[in-house]
Amino acid sequence: MRQSIEGEPGSGDAVSGDAAVLLFVGGPLDGRVEIRDARHGDPLPTVTHVHLHDGPKVVHRYDLQALTDSAGVYHVRQRGQRDDDLDS
Repeated sequence: MRQSIEGEPGSGDAVSGDAAVLLFVGGPLDGRVEIRDARHGDPLPTVTHVHLHDGPKVVHRYDLQALTDSAGVYHVRQRGQRDDDLDS
C-alpha cells in the first residue's frame, strides 16, 4: 500500500490517483481518515500517538491492516500488547 500526507478529505489539498485511504479505529484517533499520496512511500506498520496534557502522557499505538493496495485500517493496540506479541 502507498501513502502520503496531503490532508483530510475535502481540505482542498491535491491528491494523486495513487493515493491511499487510511482509517483509524479506536482510541483518540477513532474515525480519523487520512489520504496519503504515493510519493511518500508505504505506510508504517505501526503508528504511535502521544497525548500530552496536565497529567502523565498517554500513548496509543495503532497497527496497520491493509485492505487493498489503496486502503488500510489502523486498529488501536490493546494495552499490554507488545510488538513481539504481534509477530506470533
